[in-house]
Amino acid sequence: MTPSVVALHQSPRRGERDALERATLTAGAGLDGDRHAKPGSRRALLLMEHETLDRLGLAPGRVSEQITVRGVDLHGLAHGTRLQIGETTLELTVLCEPCERMDAIRPGLRQELDGRRGRFVRVIRGGAVAVGDPIEVRPPL
Repeated sequence: MTPSVVALHQSPRRGERDALERATLTAGAGLDGDRHAKPGSRRALLLMEHETLDRLGLAPGRVSEQITVRGVDLHGLAHGTRLQIGETTLELTVLCEPCERMDAIRPGLRQELDGRRGRFVRVIRGGAVAVGDPIEVRPPL
């Protein structure tokens, strides 16, 4: 199976989450229109594996990720690995540690997600991404 984008979500304000078919990513900032998209933020853009969400009975976007992917082992890739998605280039940075807000979704979810909540990425080259876009994994520079 070719790795691909399953879903895109934007959170313009806390507590809001909008599903998108297409989005624009800005280099050094994140997903345009998302409240986390701030220049230089280490936590501006979160990717999550659809396979993990599926195993836990969660819908894409439920744990506040902006990009849900299928066919990519985000936790098994080295820091600095690059992902080519649509017009964009993303660089994997740190793991996302589950916070107490996960237990508000479902009691015990924080522990269930430990070590598999997703990865933050840095937008190296901005541009358009869309649901269904293939993902090319490239080694770190």
